Amino acid sequence: MAEFDRQRAAAPTSTTHTHEIDAGLRSYMMKVYNYMALGVAFTAVVTLFVASNPALMQAVALGPMKWVLFGGLLGMGWFAGRLIFSGNTMLAHLCFWGYAGLWGVLISPMIHVYMGQDPGIVVRAFAITAVTFGATSLYGYVTKRDMSALGTFFMMASIGLIVAMLVNAFFVQSSMMSLLVSGAVVLLFSAITAWETQAVKQMYIHGDDHGVTQQKAIFGAFMLYGSFITLFIHILNILGIMRE
Repeated sequence: MAEFDRQRAAAPTSTTHTHEIDAGLRSYMMKVYNYMALGVAFTAVVTLFVASNPALMQAVALGPMKWVLFGGLLGMGWFAGRLIFSGNTMLAHLCFWGYAGLWGVLISPMIHVYMGQDPGIVVRAFAITAVTFGATSLYGYVTKRDMSALGTFFMMASIGLIVAMLVNAFFVQSSMMSLLVSGAVVLLFSAITAWETQAVKQMYIHGDDHGVTQQKAIFGAFMLYGSFITLFIHILNILGIMRE
């Protein structure tokens, strides 16, 4: 009887601890999604700014600058973990907002062309992207299946698709190949979004200090932002090719 009383007395403490973890996890994930949403909004602002400056947009679209920007994006993606978890929160912010800004500059010519032809297609692409991202991210958050083993496959598949895009851009220049590649990218990054969401969720540790939690939230937003913007670009490309 005494043992039962001790267990019953301990139960509220355990339940309270679980509630604290759940509340902390929800707060952490909301911070991740808020940062990501602000990153998307910042990209839109940069895109509109560049698109309103014809000389700058022409330099991005026709000059070697686009390859410099593309190289910068790949470099930031590769070193993001080291920069964000350097212990300097300001550097983490600079990495994230710089990444979002680079994307805004890089996609501005594409957005400008579609806005001039059919502004509705950009809105539809964004809406489809938001629904796709939301559904796959929700799956990654709630699923009990461990997807960590898929990381290597996703990396190799991403490299293969980048090579395919470069080959098509420089040699084949086929709309059909572009459509197929974009379809494959959408399928791949839908799965990557779920995998990344689970990974971001698992990074949370109850009891981390504010600085560490902040860096984890920024890194999580960095990961999910990259998937969102990639989905948007290729969904827009698919709609554009189908429209033609």
